[in-house]
Amino acid sequence: MTDPPTSGELPSQPSLRRMRAFDVRPKRDLGQNFLIDSNILGVIERAAELRPDDVALEIGGGLGVLSEHLAPRTAHLHVVELDRALEAPLRDALRPFDNTTLHMGDALALDLPALDPAPTKVVANLPYGIAATAILDTVFELPSVTRWVAMVQKEVGERFAATAGSAAYGVPSVLAQLACDVRVHRSVSRTVFHPVPNVDSVLVLLARTGPAPGPALRALVQGAFAHRRKALPKSLQLHTGDNALRDRARAALAAIGQPQDARAERLTPAEFRALFEALEQTR
Repeated sequence: MTDPPTSGELPSQPSLRRMRAFDVRPKRDLGQNFLIDSNILGVIERAAELRPDDVALEIGGGLGVLSEHLAPRTAHLHVVELDRALEAPLRDALRPFDNTTLHMGDALALDLPALDPAPTKVVANLPYGIAATAILDTVFELPSVTRWVAMVQKEVGERFAATAGSAAYGVPSVLAQLACDVRVHRSVSRTVFHPVPNVDSVLVLLARTGPAPGPALRALVQGAFAHRRKALPKSLQLHTGDNALRDRARAALAAIGQPQDARAERLTPAEFRALFEALEQTR
């Protein structure tokens, strides 16, 4: 491992210290907003309900301030980071711990089921550009994970937690809530980050309640919202090009007690599952 360079007196806060020591400049194109207020770490830890036998997955390790907080509180910690310029400061943060694995690369291309040991918690300050996809990927591909605590853009958190009929309700809401209880845990001040982002952030919390929806059910949800101003059957028809699907969907909606011209935003996640099952019976 590379030793951190010496550059005179360094700040005591870990992120600021490593930025100075390793000459790190945040890259806005990668959505890098580093945590610089260590008080938020305890909030994240308590929300994650970490146990000594937990295996944590952190996506977007950054400068390692969250990583070095999680490592001594878990059985193992997987840290994923895309930016090679952050490898040296991350290894500096992980140096004292022998229960960590650093994965340098794109989290969205990572073979999640191959992670060993298998994660039980996802705890992360997620890069804004990949937050929604990263959360859903881990819901779908890591059945061993029971709890997620993620720092995300406010709008993303609200979208995940949205209820049927609300403006924010959509594909992420349904797909996440088919497998998890989802809520916005708390808002987070912009001042905990460097550089200060120009958007508000929240901690979103997911607790698994059941298995993730399979590919066919996910495709139904995506097709239903593809043309959200259209009635759900018409949206499915336009999305798939299957003209017969429109009539089948109208009949399936009636079978679950919904109007035949209902829009996707009207159906709860449980009703989407019932709709899928009703459609399967007409194949």
